[in-house]
Amino acid sequence: MTNVSDNNPRIYVACLAAYNNGYLHGAWIDADQDADQIRDEMTAMLARSPIEHAEEYAIHNYEGFEGVSIHEYAGIDTVARIAAFIAEHGALGAGLLEQFSGDMDQAESTLQDCYHGQFPKLADYMEELTTESVTIPDALRYYVDWDAMARDAEMAGEFFTIETAYGEVHVFSNR
Repeated sequence: MTNVSDNNPRIYVACLAAYNNGYLHGAWIDADQDADQIRDEMTAMLARSPIEHAEEYAIHNYEGFEGVSIHEYAGIDTVARIAAFIAEHGALGAGLLEQFSGDMDQAESTLQDCYHGQFPKLADYMEELTTESVTIPDALRYYVDWDAMARDAEMAGEFFTIETAYGEVHVFSNR
């Protein structure tokens, strides 16, 4: 069980037998752990239920998931996988999950295969990419419109960004 003051992903799992009988019984469980450990904590919570032989549960609350929605009946394996991804990558991980509509496989492979780094804005990445591959004469350097290049590359679908803070974007190429 996690400390209430930290921001690790965690879920509030409620006993449905107790809930349906007018009792609020559940537990906050650290979601950034192995799915079997989460299930063990859920089993222990259900064993303490005021209703005998309680077996059913639902996720009635969650926190620390950086805006990613966790559904009431989400599978524990899925919850653990999302929590681990967000615990490791924070707002960037949540942004990738949002970009790919919750598709963990797509988010993980994009982070691994298509990530170009963190920059103040996409134009900064375009400048770095261009100057690493082409020598621009000093007399012309100040005429290059990096913002226009970034806008065109983004509109053409070559790149997308995830903003995690003001002046902090993470650049990815599209496959």
